[in-house]
Amino acid sequence: IGDGTDNGRIRAFGQRLPCRQRGVFRIVGDDGDDAALTGEIIGIVSQDIANRGDLVAHRNGGFREPQAVAGHRDDFGRDRRQAATGRIAHEFHAVDAMKRRMETEQADAELFQIDDQIMPPYRFSRQMSIRVSYRWRRTISDEWQWGSITFVHHHDPRPDYTTPTPKRKPSAAKQEQELQNRLYQIWEHLMRAALYSVRDYFRDGGDGTKIPETFQVTVDSYSRGLNNYSTQFWRPQP
Repeated sequence: IGDGTDNGRIRAFGQRLPCRQRGVFRIVGDDGDDAALTGEIIGIVSQDIANRGDLVAHRNGGFREPQAVAGHRDDFGRDRRQAATGRIAHEFHAVDAMKRRMETEQADAELFQIDDQIMPPYRFSRQMSIRVSYRWRRTISDEWQWGSITFVHHHDPRPDYTTPTPKRKPSAAKQEQELQNRLYQIWEHLMRAALYSVRDYFRDGGDGTKIPETFQVTVDSYSRGLNNYSTQFWRPQP
């Protein structure tokens, strides 16, 4: 989305808007009323469609359209305007969501920061561990405190008897490759869940001094796999 300068480029139906109109496309909510801004943009798009219709007529010698053709053009133009309005509304929602996320992350960074640069092991095994490092403080005037938590998980799922047995048994190399791919998926799931759990804990006002150094991940009682609660280290354990 443009910023109101020549560096901000907005294309409407493949055509760059004039400088006077490009200034309208700015981040929603910075200054002014969102509804008024939306109406102004819709007006610009509608005018752009109308201008394109006039341009086509001019290039064809200013022909006079039969009534049926004119009606079809009106219907087509109305459909395009409605589609354009929908796209604009979608973009505004996306920008607004992005702004809210950015504001939340900026507020988080004042009180806690989590190192999410976690590299996968060269080779995966059923025994997994994810170490999440962080720093935190109670208020912005406090000194930073550093810590880490290691999430430990042993992948031992319940056998899935619903999977059809292959007609030909895969080679040992093929089975090992499939196992490594599956373990990588589990490791990545565990890694993301671990990061989100530490983030959510601090975001909810959790005390960093109460985070354990090691946490044995809980698993689903039926599948013995990971679920939404597996890495929530602050929950009472059975």
